[in-house]
Parts: sequence; structure tokens; C-alpha cells
Amino acid sequence: MACLSPSRLCARVQDKLLCQFGHKVRRQTVFVKLKPPGPTPMRIFGKTCLSVPTCGAACGSGGAGPAAAGAVRRLASSLQSTSTGSLPDYGTQIVDPYRLLEDDLNGIYEDIRSELERNTNQAELNTIATYYFDGQGKALRPMVAILMARAVNYHVYGENSALLPSQRQVAMISEMIHSASLIHDDVIDQSDFRRGKPSVNVLWNHKKVAMAGDFILAVASMMIARLRSDEVTLVLSQVVTDLVQGEFMQLGSKETENERFAHYLTKTYRKTASLIANSVKAVALLSGADEATCELAFQYGRNLGLSFQLVDDLLDFVSSAQAMGKPTAADLRLGLATAPVLFACEKYPELNPMIMRRFQEAGDVEKAFELVHKSRGLEQTRFLARKHGLEAARLAAELADSPYQKGLVVTTDLVLNRIK
Repeated sequence: MACLSPSRLCARVQDKLLCQFGHKVRRQTVFVKLKPPGPTPMRIFGKTCLSVPTCGAACGSGGAGPAAAGAVRRLASSLQSTSTGSLPDYGTQIVDPYRLLEDDLNGIYEDIRSELERNTNQAELNTIATYYFDGQGKALRPMVAILMARAVNYHVYGENSALLPSQRQVAMISEMIHSASLIHDDVIDQSDFRRGKPSVNVLWNHKKVAMAGDFILAVASMMIARLRSDEVTLVLSQVVTDLVQGEFMQLGSKETENERFAHYLTKTYRKTASLIANSVKAVALLSGADEATCELAFQYGRNLGLSFQLVDDLLDFVSSAQAMGKPTAADLRLGLATAPVLFACEKYPELNPMIMRRFQEAGDVEKAFELVHKSRGLEQTRFLARKHGLEAARLAAELADSPYQKGLVVTTDLVLNRIK
């Protein structure tokens, strides 16, 4: 595997990508030159670098259209950048995923609120349960689920395919599970703000809030049962299992640097990426797609979810409280060591005892925040997020060429370049 050096980042993933779309690549390690050399990245970061075998006879076997191939190549080249920015120019083929799915997404929050209201006669329970379904969220999870559903339907059945009602139900279920997890997080973390407004934790009794989160999960489970698919039930049930395990992992820590980073990545998958990965796999299963396509959908969602959370952890250090809708350095204040902190540990080992005591001593949060900004932790986090974003884009490009497939590629860039 090509390694990271102080001033260069491995680019063999780009070789594979270009090779897949019919471009000849010399059989040697290729490097992308970065601007100023800095400290050597920690070993665990090097191990996360995507390992890609040297191109062989299968190099030209990609099935994606030229527009998608170009989009992915442009995203690959964006690995050189470590700053946030606007969506790159994909030419005349660019699509806005939200506009593309405007009809499919229209009314999705109203439908969720109606589903919850139908299943309770307790007015206060309904008020708490529907509090975050006000249309102010990003709706990323239902958008990605519907986008994948339409892309896979097109891949399997061609241009006359339509979105199945069951696939839209999965999109609703994914948002319901996500919102239930936010409610439970608010109770556990005693958060005061969420999406720029007072959290449920502030407005209602903790016990009632916890039960409202349970209620949303219960209604989502009923909706899963109505899909009448054992495979989909198993896939979506795994999400709830992962969420609980991820929350438990977040309450603990590891002593060694390598154990800590592996712990962090597993926790990130379970708390964030599992929901996206299993939701898009569920819609692929409902389309009747083959096993390989369902696995492709899962891996797309996994990489997109990891990229999303890495960017979220980055924004906690660089975005304003107003933009994020919650205080900056929120994770540090909760005692959490995310990717920027773990990367910064290599240059500043004095962070290690702070991590072990969960930043509880006076001045720990401020000092850790300062050291992260003085290190290359933010740059390394950005690169790892882009690595997962690039892999998601590469997977999307393997589906049949369609506006929805292009939308999946563009979504990876929207995730990478978001500012809140």
C-alpha cells in the first residue's frame, strides 16, 4: 500500500478510478503534491488510507457513463483541497438532488407527523414526538434513501421505473429513527439547543422526552413490519441495535492511541453511518436488485455516513455556533475526543491525559481546542472525510447512468462541502 509522507498523500485510489473508466495508468505509485510539509500523520491514519491493487486486465471494465466518470474524477482531484467550498463544476450534467426529488420529498414530514398522531391519543406525547419534524432539518437521510431507490430502480428496470410506496416508507422510517436518536441524545447529553432552537430536553421532563423517543421507534417498527419483508426487517432492525451500541461506546474510551481511533471509527459507523447504509440497502432489496447491487448500495451509504460524521466533527471546531445551531466545541464539552483531537495527539501528546479524564479539569476544553487548531488534525480529518466521499462517489458511478445516479455522486460533494 502506498503510504502517506509529510508532504504527499497517496493517490493510488485515483489511479484505480481513472483506470476503471478506460484511462491508461502507468504501473507505479502516483502522488499528489500538497502545499506546505507538516508533521508526519499518525500511523493509524496511514492505515485508514484506501488500499487499491495495481491495475490489471480488468482496468477498463467500468459500466458508468462518461458524465458520471468525469464527476468522480473531479471529486478525486478535490482531495488536494482541505478547505470547505462550493460544489465543483460538473458541467451541464449537474443535478440538485433535492430539486430532483422535490415531488418525492414533498410532504414527507407531514406524513411522518400523521403516522405518529394516528398511533397515540396523548396530546403531549404527540407534541414532543413531532417536535423535530418541523421541516427545519436537512432531510439528508430520506433524500439519500429515495435517491438510491430511484437510481437502483433505473439500474434494474430502466427509465420507466417508478418509486415504490414501500421505498418511500423506508425513507420516512430512516428519518424517524434518526429523530428518535436525537431525542435520546438530548436526554443523555443534557443538550440545550438543537437546530438553532431549544431542545426537547429543555422544554419537557426528561422521562417524558425519553418515552417520546421510544414511541417514535415503536411506530417506526410498526411501519417496518407493514413492509412484509423479512430481509428488510432484519436490515432496519440492525440500525437500532447499532445506535444503542454506538451510544454505549461513546460513554467509554481507550487508553492507547491506536485503540482509540479504531474505537472512534466503529462508534461513528454505529451511531451515524449504519442508519444511512442500511436504509439504502433496504430500498435496494425492495427493488428486487441482486446481491451485488444491494451490497454496493450498503457500501455507498456506509462511506457517505462516515464522511458526513467526519465533516460534522470538523465543523465543531471551525463553524460558528449560529451556523451549527449548537455551541462550538460541543463534543469537547461533552468529554468526547473526535477525529481532529485524535489526530492532534500525535503532535501534542499532552492531549492524551485530557482525553482520559474527558476534558473535565478547568481549562481542558480551551487548551484542547487550541492544540487542535495548531496541529494538522483538521486537515487530516478533512482528508479522511474526502477519502470516504470519493469511495462513495466511485460506487455510485457503477450504477446505470441516470439523473439519480448523478445525484448520488453530487450528494457526496454536498456532504463534504456543507457548512452546517
